[in-house]
Amino acid sequence: MRFGFVFPGGQPNDAVDAAVLAEASGWDGFFMWDPVWGVEPWVTLAAVAVRTERIRLGTMITPVSRCRPWKLAGETATLDRLSRGRVILSVGLGAVDTGFEAFGEEVDRRSRAELLDEGLEIVTGLWRGQPFQFDGKHYHVRESSFVPAPPPVQQPRIPIWVVGAWPRPRSMRRVLRYDGLLPDVMSPDGRHRAATPDDVRGMMAFVQAERAGDRPFDVVVEGETPAESPDRAGERVRPFAAAGATWWLEAMWSATDTMWEPATQGRIRARIAQGPPVV
Repeated sequence: MRFGFVFPGGQPNDAVDAAVLAEASGWDGFFMWDPVWGVEPWVTLAAVAVRTERIRLGTMITPVSRCRPWKLAGETATLDRLSRGRVILSVGLGAVDTGFEAFGEEVDRRSRAELLDEGLEIVTGLWRGQPFQFDGKHYHVRESSFVPAPPPVQQPRIPIWVVGAWPRPRSMRRVLRYDGLLPDVMSPDGRHRAATPDDVRGMMAFVQAERAGDRPFDVVVEGETPAESPDRAGERVRPFAAAGATWWLEAMWSATDTMWEPATQGRIRARIAQGPPVV
């Protein structure tokens, strides 16, 4: 199992310093929130890329429905080159209560799902190279070979992790086309809840039965472990590893409301310095 740290927010320099500390403290990945408006993650991660050597870099998550896919393709490919092949693109529909409506972004779930599917087709198509064209319901790209950009370092593509609503078949089929699953477990009444090890086992069985090919595939679980007790942190994560999860993302979302305060940044750095859970 690999371990990533999700930076809950703060000044750009805070994020860069946190990422450098995360690499030194044994974490395998460093991820940033991708807000409608706020500290821009791709710019900040570019700074991280030139200050680090090993740690994987990405967002958690990027709602593709509010991105121009061709710009997202360029941002991720550029970062992949800057980092010498360390980018992971995590995508989903996003949470509409984080400013979508205030800024005029699409809030209808079906439309956002359509934009996600078409956007990923464009992103991966542009990564493969030009000339490229696309004709969909929402996007139309005429064939162009104008100043073709260099492809990402990672081939055949930058890994894409996709939020999968379990057990909704349409959402899970989208996940199967890409490289990793971010579980979003939904109860029969449509409410969201945290994934359990049993949920992970069920999702792993579905992936293994339905996914074609033998490309690597990640199952990524997010949560928070008790920083004061490495043994208890390991106990929290170990059942997910046994169920088949390949990544644990330490997510201190409880720090978001006070992320600008020095004391909160100190608490974030302290957790990073303690290192990932021991499994």
